[in-house]
Amino acid sequence: MPTYLYCVVNEDGSDGDRFEVFQSMHEPTLTAHPESGRPVRRLPVASQMQLGSDAQRLSNKNLDRLGFTKYERAGNGMWEKKAGKGPRNIERGDD
Repeated sequence: MPTYLYCVVNEDGSDGDRFEVFQSMHEPTLTAHPESGRPVRRLPVASQMQLGSDAQRLSNKNLDRLGFTKYERAGNGMWEKKAGKGPRNIERGDD
């Protein structure tokens, strides 16, 4: 079931407290708060659909585009840069 965001409508018409409700898409929109009976209105909310796979979102090209730096282990305490700014390689120092 989808989650809908509502807000209580204050006497002056401004938005009051917000709350979420699990409702079937076939149920009518709430007009009153389920507990207090105060008037409410449903707020528009951006869809939560994910576009693209995790592999696409976490690709080196996308991470670089978003300004992240990514290093991958190259072995023997060495790390090699795959995306972003910074030194080409970094090395783990002895503790």
